[in-house]
Amino acid sequence: MKIIDAHIHYSNIGSFHETAKRISKVDYTNEGLQKEFKENNVVLGIAMGVTETSGEGFPDSSSPSPMGIDLTPEIPANIFYCAGINPYKLDETALQELRKDLEKPECVGIKIYLGYYPYYAYDDVYEPVYKLAKEYNVPVVFHTGDTYSERGRLRFSHPLAIDEVAVKHREMTIMMAHFGDPWVLDGAEVVYKNRNVFADLSGLVVGADGDIKKLQDTRFFDHLLHALTFTNNYEKFLFGTDWPLTPIKPYVEFIQDIIPTQYHQNVFYDTALQVFPKIKHLLK
Repeated sequence: MKIIDAHIHYSNIGSFHETAKRISKVDYTNEGLQKEFKENNVVLGIAMGVTETSGEGFPDSSSPSPMGIDLTPEIPANIFYCAGINPYKLDETALQELRKDLEKPECVGIKIYLGYYPYYAYDDVYEPVYKLAKEYNVPVVFHTGDTYSERGRLRFSHPLAIDEVAVKHREMTIMMAHFGDPWVLDGAEVVYKNRNVFADLSGLVVGADGDIKKLQDTRFFDHLLHALTFTNNYEKFLFGTDWPLTPIKPYVEFIQDIIPTQYHQNVFYDTALQVFPKIKHLLK
């Protein structure tokens, strides 16, 4: 089965390097990523645009908007990205730069970091971004749920805020990153109710090979299984790893375990083509 990893990172971020080295034991280089892709039949990865300056670290209020990916000088042919938004730097010049990004074939979506930046999804600051997303027919990916930084503010990343945007912008495709974990039941209601909302299943575990299996032997994932059953529409979920926060192989096996076999093709491949229409012609 061919796999699309709809949520990875490919940015020179200090915390990603540290996590890869000390927790997930991942080789956080292009060579390491390509090796994992080949071993697991991942044909394409979608990286979330994010950068940091030499000051705060991510979330960085000084990073220019839009944010791209910068782990290597050149972007590999099988990596595409969502342009990241820093709402502190979202002036007319930034919007023009975002437009330029969206005209590139390798830019397939827009990423908004709820919780990392203290703005709700329905804040007016993001309205020009939604206008561009609809104009270029690309999805808006929202970080939802727990933040991988204690400087994040959780009230801004609760998935119920997505409902406000989904109702106002019915013609815009939305992907809820991380399914709103740990508020996955609330996330499930938002996905269930709104035809234009999807969710990726990335970042539910941070750790090395074997850590996921240990957690599966406990009741750690009961809340997730409840939410998936509540939604009752597996075709609205996408596979993603949040690499380098976890190796790819054990995460593939984890998602295969919790998703019924008859929906594997949708979750691991087909739904990504629906949510990210720009990648369709790139896979022919």
